[in-house]
Amino acid sequence: MKLYYKAGACSLASHIALREAGVAVELEAVDLVTKKTAGGADFLAVNPKGYIPALVQDDGTVLTEGVAIMLYVAGLAPDKALAPKPGTADYIKLVEWLVFIATELHKLSGAQFSPVITDESKAVTKAILLRRLDYANEALGKGPYLLGETFTIADGYLFTVCSWQPRIGHDLAKWPNLAAHNARVASRPAVQAALKAEGLI
Repeated sequence: MKLYYKAGACSLASHIALREAGVAVELEAVDLVTKKTAGGADFLAVNPKGYIPALVQDDGTVLTEGVAIMLYVAGLAPDKALAPKPGTADYIKLVEWLVFIATELHKLSGAQFSPVITDESKAVTKAILLRRLDYANEALGKGPYLLGETFTIADGYLFTVCSWQPRIGHDLAKWPNLAAHNARVASRPAVQAALKAEGLI
């Protein structure tokens, strides 16, 4: 398999899932401005949407959207318990967290990096983001992970989005449960391997 990624971006969550699952993967960085890959290929030929992540499976099938990739990867390694069994209440809770992170944390955080969004709009989205981080911090009080005692793909995704917060002026110390969760996830060997492979440590 090959994962098209940008170091430290949302694709890190998919990368972490792959490492946690023990799935061998080739990495190819993407310049999101030029839409060229590190190998000089046209990324739009891989993913016409133009953004990462994109996972090319061994049969050539391309899977996009981080949540879909993470759920797919979790299904490849059921023994790793990266997702509860489909159809269970815990599985629905996992999906709930993935959607919350994608729509309420990822998108709101990402807006803060956009050069085309006005300062006024950024202030509005930032205020909403702070409330969503408050919610996630409170929910993690039951921890140590989002679904309790077991690390899941949602934890890797939350870690990824929280790692952006200092870059947009948010000190995670304001949310001690989130800060502790980030440190806990960062210490996992698979996460360390993903961070090292992306040149982040």
